Amino acid sequence: MQQIVECVPNFSNGRNPAIYNAIAATIRSARGVHLLDISADPDHNRTVITFVGSLAAVEEAAFRAIKTAASLINLDTHQGEHPRIGATDVCPLIPVKGVTIKECVDAAHRLAARVGGELGIATYLYGDAATRPDREKLSDIRKGQYEKWKEEVATNPARRPDYGPAEPKPWGATVIGVRPFLIAYNLYLNSDNADVAEKIARAIRFSNGGLRFVQAKGFLVEGQAQVSMNLTNFEKTPIHQVQEMVRREAARYGLCITKAELIGLTPQKAFMEAAKWYLQVDGFGDEQVLEYRLAAAQEGNLIPDAFLDAVAANTPTPGGGSVAALAGALGAALAQMVAGLTAGRKKYADVDDEANRILERADELRAQLTNAIDEDAASFTAVMAAWRDKTVEGKAKEDAIEAATIHAGEVPLRVAQLSREVAQLALTIAQIGNVNAVSDAAAGVLLARAAVEVAALNVKINGVGLQNKTLAQSWHAEVNDLIAAVNDMAATVTAVAAARGGF
Repeated sequence: MQQIVECVPNFSNGRNPAIYNAIAATIRSARGVHLLDISADPDHNRTVITFVGSLAAVEEAAFRAIKTAASLINLDTHQGEHPRIGATDVCPLIPVKGVTIKECVDAAHRLAARVGGELGIATYLYGDAATRPDREKLSDIRKGQYEKWKEEVATNPARRPDYGPAEPKPWGATVIGVRPFLIAYNLYLNSDNADVAEKIARAIRFSNGGLRFVQAKGFLVEGQAQVSMNLTNFEKTPIHQVQEMVRREAARYGLCITKAELIGLTPQKAFMEAAKWYLQVDGFGDEQVLEYRLAAAQEGNLIPDAFLDAVAANTPTPGGGSVAALAGALGAALAQMVAGLTAGRKKYADVDDEANRILERADELRAQLTNAIDEDAASFTAVMAAWRDKTVEGKAKEDAIEAATIHAGEVPLRVAQLSREVAQLALTIAQIGNVNAVSDAAAGVLLARAAVEVAALNVKINGVGLQNKTLAQSWHAEVNDLIAAVNDMAATVTAVAAARGGF
């Protein structure tokens, strides 16, 4: 069964896009991870990033993100409304599918040990991964925030981290744990009185005798009182119950809710339950929801309709560069498939090591080329943005356009380089691999050739617009060499497929 683990780290910066986008890029660099959402809040000065993947992939991505955040965020100069103790303030692992709480707890300990040992960051474990009862709640670990932690960590035994040094550092501490889905949900009031928001928060939060599985605090955000909440188990304490209690408490002060705010992602079930409660439709069930029925009908459908529709649309992206990356990724997938049908089989024992090498490398190339699909589209968008930017003029504008154009050329150049390697892997496995799949390996070479040739076109067209003609000429020469190489491989693999396939 496929493993799906969600990770929702919170970083102590929501005001500098360069910082939180750099952290997001680090997460994307981890193979097998899908970044779903970036939610930056300048008032709280906090960014929540949501990504999913297998347990191993999420573990690696989280480590990279924590490392990057520590290098970019200084808690000594950080200010914001939200409580925090570290650059990566909290990093929860949430089991979704095909993985147990116990497996996530083991992963949390591995990650914490690595963060503490390799990065020198004081690390605490909370939730289901907590090492002692007084650390199960995040709020207990974070009590006094970074400033109090900095004063006490080296001298107070109760503050000693689970992993890493008990030393104050400007990146603070990181809290890693395992928990069920948490919904970050804020309600705004028609008031600028944060004290009233805090009184309402005190009435509804569990720690003061309110609703179970509700954490709440009052803030002033953009001049409006906000009841900020974490709902730690929406199935046992549903959103509509929380909403109505806040509404009633606000009415005591002559106030009302003006709007609600959702931070990050949430399961659809949470809002389905609210819809059922508020609408009071008799016998209303999931089978009456069009999207649910469509999802059930499309289960197992392998046709990438969304991407094909996006390419066919009358918009410039995704275009040929993204299609080239997809072709390269498909070529890598075919090479990986044939290697998988070869490795571990007695008939091909003499090439087992090579088949396993191809299997591993093809998987890596497939991930890199898959990421390049979005990266190519984003690079072209950045070029257009540089041209349209009216805030800069003259030399500064020229430099911005040149930099964006160079990046827009470098992405397809990398696609061509990676796809040339894919072609070589596919050719090798066609020559030595499972003879019953030789045509699939050959198809991998031909797809990789297409990827190189299409990517080369994008490299050349970007080179035309460069001021740096020396760089443009070097690009032109390199992609021509790559095209010649893959054409030779395509001719070779066609002959190999005919000879081994008997056609």
